[in-house]
Amino acid sequence: MRTCEQLTNAQLTVVRVSLQYRREMGSMDRLRLAFSGDLTLADLAKRIAAAHGERVLVDTPSAGAWTGADISATVETWAAGIARRITPGDRVVITLPNGIEFFLACLAVCRAGGIAVPVNDKMRASEIDHVVRDSGATFTLDDLAMLTTRGRQKGSAPPVFVQADDVAAIFYTSGTTGLPKGARLTHKGLLAGLRRSAALPTALRDDEAVFALPIAHIMGFVGLLGMMVAGVRAFVLPKFNPVDVLEAIESRRSSIFIGVPTMYRMMHEAGAEGRNLKSIRVWMSGADAMPPELARSFQKMGASVTLPFIGGVGEALFVEGYGMVELAGGVAFKVTPPYAGGLLSRPIGIPLPSNEMRVVGEDRSVVRIGEVGDLEVRGPGVLRGYHGNEQATADAVTKDGWLRTGDLARRGMFGTVEFAGRAKDVIKVGGYSVFAAEVQAVLERCEGVAEASVVGLDDRRLGQVPAAALRRESGARVDVDAVAAYAAEHLAAYKVPTRWLVVDELPRTGTEKVQRAEVRALFD
Repeated sequence: MRTCEQLTNAQLTVVRVSLQYRREMGSMDRLRLAFSGDLTLADLAKRIAAAHGERVLVDTPSAGAWTGADISATVETWAAGIARRITPGDRVVITLPNGIEFFLACLAVCRAGGIAVPVNDKMRASEIDHVVRDSGATFTLDDLAMLTTRGRQKGSAPPVFVQADDVAAIFYTSGTTGLPKGARLTHKGLLAGLRRSAALPTALRDDEAVFALPIAHIMGFVGLLGMMVAGVRAFVLPKFNPVDVLEAIESRRSSIFIGVPTMYRMMHEAGAEGRNLKSIRVWMSGADAMPPELARSFQKMGASVTLPFIGGVGEALFVEGYGMVELAGGVAFKVTPPYAGGLLSRPIGIPLPSNEMRVVGEDRSVVRIGEVGDLEVRGPGVLRGYHGNEQATADAVTKDGWLRTGDLARRGMFGTVEFAGRAKDVIKVGGYSVFAAEVQAVLERCEGVAEASVVGLDDRRLGQVPAAALRRESGARVDVDAVAAYAAEHLAAYKVPTRWLVVDELPRTGTEKVQRAEVRALFD
């Protein structure tokens, strides 16, 4: 047998790769076993510990690092405290500060047999009161000390039989057009698309995602859930600050960022182009339409690979997701490869496995390819109804399980769709339909305009007319006459806004979506 000294460098490389491959295959087998069978949020922490054990899954600026084992032990202890205060099936409102503790508290409620009701702690007291009353919660968790009144001893929650089809959580909608409604989501719906995350070969890379989303909202909750299942480390910030995020990416050499379009706009305004962000391999966005030009600029800031002595080379991947709380997260995606330029700039969505998408007309029949209609989705994540609101449920979900999303889309080939905006964002001007998203995209090309929100105002002669609120870039001056002239050059006359406002900030929901009703009120 040849000794190590007798092996050539090439042979040593082959040995190393072979050993790494064997370790990876063993890891893959362990992951498949850990996440086999029916998954529920009640036993997920134990499964994460079985799959990832001592691997650091979460790091934070203040609470330190958390391994898979730490996560499981914490959930078990907190679940024991919660189980003393509830009976199985009780709703538990969670109003803790945003962070990893908030997320683990949701898992602990499910482990104790309860139904988690996550609430953004930035909501007003009256808004939280509405959620408590509407959900019929028997317990509100607003302080972790409530779970450790008997000291910080370890504990175990009693056995609770939970099925995958049971309701796991009630997530409340953003309430942009009225009082928030509680979407009842099942264990199966929340976890259906995440099992595939366990198949990712994460042991081959030391990836880290910078994460500053509100976990009380579906994108943040499911995003963090997916990273834990996959074994991708998340650097969790308690709140989004563009400078803090850019510094984290640059100093930690993180490879993934997950955010919403508003976050990307704010990072761009905070000087992202002057930072070294070449460690980023994948930019991810969701919750709202991403401007193509903004996505392209961030792709160029990232890189495809990092080479010794050279650094980052190429461009990053940009992944956009489509989903909503009523669908338990994302159901479609769009991937823009490096150097795709404007070739893939159109907002085209490809449904994720187990999900179907269709575009229907006013008679509910599927429209022809190329036509615009109402987008409907069917899949495992469709809500089990709105809590205590049968009429809203009947209005949203068809008898055969299709969710009426409220979005407009153009039917494409091979099951794809092209998103055209919210149905409620269509402005009817003298019989013409004006898509707010189309007008906004044109206005945001103008100098000094960081973001535009276009709404319809009542008009006696035309029915409605478009009006635009322009959020100026920090320190910039917006010439409204120049913007109006640019719009007239690039849009049909009936699409050009007739009223204008320049503002420093736009009213937003907890997920940073623009509150269009509040924008409309600005013109009053």
